[in-house]
Amino acid sequence: MSVNGVGAHESTRDETEPVSATETTPVHHSNLKPRLLFMGLKRSGKSSIINVVLYKLPPTETVFIPATVVIKKHALHSFKDFQIWDLPGQIDFLESNFDTEGIFSTAGAMVWVLDAQDDYVESVGRLTETILQLQQMYPDIKYSVFIHKVDSLSNDFREDTVRDITQRIMDDLNDAGLENPPVSFYSTSVYDDSIYEALSKVIQLLNPQLPTFEALLNTIAGSCKMEKVYLFDVLSKLYVASDTSPVDMGAYELCSDYIDTIVDLSEIYGWDREKSESANIKVQKVDDENAESFISGIRGYCLYLKEMNKYLALIGFSKEPRFAEEKPLIDYNVQVFQDSLTAVIARS
Repeated sequence: MSVNGVGAHESTRDETEPVSATETTPVHHSNLKPRLLFMGLKRSGKSSIINVVLYKLPPTETVFIPATVVIKKHALHSFKDFQIWDLPGQIDFLESNFDTEGIFSTAGAMVWVLDAQDDYVESVGRLTETILQLQQMYPDIKYSVFIHKVDSLSNDFREDTVRDITQRIMDDLNDAGLENPPVSFYSTSVYDDSIYEALSKVIQLLNPQLPTFEALLNTIAGSCKMEKVYLFDVLSKLYVASDTSPVDMGAYELCSDYIDTIVDLSEIYGWDREKSESANIKVQKVDDENAESFISGIRGYCLYLKEMNKYLALIGFSKEPRFAEEKPLIDYNVQVFQDSLTAVIARS
């Protein structure tokens, strides 16, 4: 049974429902959900990214998405609920007639989407101005720049463009007196896994338990002789944590493809995932609540997957020749990891 629609991710409101640009919900600090803001000039690709990642819209269909003219609020339901707000690019929400406090005060991170195929001078100027203003009022916000739509650029021109954009932004911020600004840069496209890799890194900024997750994953990677271990949100294909060894994009893409295979094989599901109102798809439950999968001989790797709960799955890969023979010990170590992870999440 194919489940290419989203099961656990749904918009908090109808995408066609008008939302006032000043509309906000009263803030209750005891029940705050981590918030990520998507900003950038109009037609830069903000809505395309959200629709491809959260709602599994085919990238070729993103050209039909209308321009965003109101704030659209989305939810990413995982081991914790994340808010994702899509802000129209033609509106300056830092002007006095907007509820700046309601929009930015509880934001943990902001993604600025910049169209690398367009004249980016205006976008760079708007971004630096936005960061400088927000840093004065909300210094805890972390910033990520998605240098987007790089798929159609040649490799040499892509590298030059990314270097030029990065240098312009950092120079402008430094010239304005902002030293060591909390800004990260990513080259992205909805036509490959780069958008998932970049958005995974941003989502991790919203998780205060990330150092604990990473420490646990470092332990399991070492004890099980795995080259790399990821903790994936299964349905979005975003990884919420990994061990601290460098990311190999080829191996990451292999894990991403592995998840697609797992999700499309309903008989190995171990958890009852929610029905998606947007996709009208229900994933059925099976009897085994500790579903796992093990494959060897894939591009020279052994791949190991085990579901941690109904949202998260651990995926690791190894080139260790005896990996398959030592699987019983690996299963035991992963079970210990699962128990520890469950305890950490319960405390959050």
